[in-house]
Amino acid sequence: MSEFFKSELKDRFLEYAADRDDYFEVQLLYDEFLRPHYSLAYAQKLIDEILEYDHRLLEVMSGNGAKVFMVASTPETVDFLEEGGFTDLYIREEEKWDTFFEHLSNNRKLTQEEIAILDDSKKATLKKEKRLLFLLIFAVAFSFLFALFSILKDSFSKEEYITRQELEERLQALQSNDEKEILIEEVKAENGDDSISVDNIAVGNTE
Repeated sequence: MSEFFKSELKDRFLEYAADRDDYFEVQLLYDEFLRPHYSLAYAQKLIDEILEYDHRLLEVMSGNGAKVFMVASTPETVDFLEEGGFTDLYIREEEKWDTFFEHLSNNRKLTQEEIAILDDSKKATLKKEKRLLFLLIFAVAFSFLFALFSILKDSFSKEEYITRQELEERLQALQSNDEKEILIEEVKAENGDDSISVDNIAVGNTE
């Protein structure tokens, strides 16, 4: 149970007592506000905390083997509730601590150890950022060089293509040379002259 809820329960106990003009058992407080999720012992614990804060807030009667068996309100009970009760005390205490911690955080100077830790953290962050930047630059440069290499490779490795007409002319030239070779062999056989060649026949044709 939170401290705020406990403060509210204490105020409800006091309000219940202030609305009555007689003594009543703690069991009634338990039945009214805590059953069935909490125990009677917890109700007695809250009564003890109220009395520990200010014993004048409740009149106590022991009995049935318990130190605090029955309780009743006092004039201080009503005055305390009108001032805000335990709930207001809790809120003011929390506000006081919030103000204290806020003031402490605004004025506290960092120790040398804390400054060194912050510096190391900043340096580590900068190193990480530089490493990432270098990796990014390297990736961009590599991509650029790869693209340039691909372009140059395509430019210098293009195969030479010949037209259909060129192919036909080359085939005709090869066929003409074959025919000349056959003619030379026949002339050599008829004349018995081995000095005849393709060039001689070409020259003779030209003339």
